[in-house]
Amino acid sequence: MYDYNQDDNVGTEALPYGQRAASDAHKLTKKLIKKQIQRRQIERARAQAVQQTSRAAAEAGKKVAEEAAKLAKSAAELMRKAAQTVVEFVAANPVVLVILAVILAIFIVMQYTKVGLTALLGSMGDTFMAGTYTAYDEDIIGVNSDYTKLEKELRKTINNTEKDFKGFDEYEYQLEEIGHNPYELISYLTVVYENFTRRDMKQKVKELFDEQYDLKYFQRTETRTRTVTRTGYRTVTGKDGKPVIEKYTYEAEEEYKVKILTVKLNNKGLGSVINSKPLREVQKQRYQMLLQTQGNKPELFDDLYTDIEIPDDLEVPPEALTDQTFAAMIAEGEKYLGRAYVWGGSNPKQGFDCSGFVCWVLNHSGWNVGRTDCNGLKAKCTVVSEAEAKPGDLIFFKGTQKSKKGATHVGIYCGNGIMLHCGNPIQYTSIETKYYRNHFLCFGRLPKN
Repeated sequence: MYDYNQDDNVGTEALPYGQRAASDAHKLTKKLIKKQIQRRQIERARAQAVQQTSRAAAEAGKKVAEEAAKLAKSAAELMRKAAQTVVEFVAANPVVLVILAVILAIFIVMQYTKVGLTALLGSMGDTFMAGTYTAYDEDIIGVNSDYTKLEKELRKTINNTEKDFKGFDEYEYQLEEIGHNPYELISYLTVVYENFTRRDMKQKVKELFDEQYDLKYFQRTETRTRTVTRTGYRTVTGKDGKPVIEKYTYEAEEEYKVKILTVKLNNKGLGSVINSKPLREVQKQRYQMLLQTQGNKPELFDDLYTDIEIPDDLEVPPEALTDQTFAAMIAEGEKYLGRAYVWGGSNPKQGFDCSGFVCWVLNHSGWNVGRTDCNGLKAKCTVVSEAEAKPGDLIFFKGTQKSKKGATHVGIYCGNGIMLHCGNPIQYTSIETKYYRNHFLCFGRLPKN
């Protein structure tokens, strides 16, 4: 189980661990109580305002009724006289009857339209509320931070594999990308738990995380053969005709055993986990609406960027940028350097996964490839050899996601053995590392745009 707590311990470092923990817990409890009190005060203030408004409306209604009763008596006599005058006037002027009918029709249409607009505005208000996150911003951001922290811990666990599992000759990594769409997370929690709090969601977040990711280790021993040089001795006849023992070397095949640890990470995707949940139809519809509107709070996750520096050995070759097409691709792609990987993401608002990022760059630098996956992009390309590959070609990898066949990762080749791709985060990466060499599939060249 991961530790979610990141509470400030300033002023308590000198205390023994047990007292410091108790002090921290006390501070957290005070904060939560204070927040609950504030919410209750707001709710009471709203209730009092409604009551005062209701009382004022009732008193005003009573006065209006009394005045109306007084006027009704005198109005009846006036109406009788007015009606008699109107009848006499219409009899003398028939065209007036037509004008009155038109005025009456306009009045009826206006009344109907007024009711329709009222209903429409009410419907629009309901739609706006249905597409809005109801939890406090700090709780929304906090819940997503808890999920991200679990992912960081998972990545740290994988990175420490060779330290934690010593004694193996080789380590194999079969890893799918780590990342989630924060809007999927918050939209789902809103639909199911409405105005949730960060504290109440910790266990729910852990459950979703455990369903999304599956990390397993497998060990095996392989028997292999290798060619070795050995030393032997043999008896030969010397120059004097006497037997002499001679030392010589020879090559031989020998078997040896290799102990291998395989690290395998499957990522179902948070969206797939949510879609497997038994939501009611109305909940499914609202979930989709919240994804579309981003809870009417699209700015909440603007911190999806990470400050990164580009090492000198990963700089794009200056001569490659003389190609206007490739320069346009790099100009678009570099806008999102440091952007965190988001499973299924395909635009700057959602974030990007590997294929989503490449599709976006291509669609905004002259091509029209739509939104497709790695195999879809590969199908649009002509395969070229590594010797023929040039900046602007796509580079494909296989086996990075064991649940998928064919191409499972894609990047934009920049020359000099580097690529621009959506890892985690979007960055320049050498393709000469052991991992990418082991998973290399092919280079692909898109048709001219």
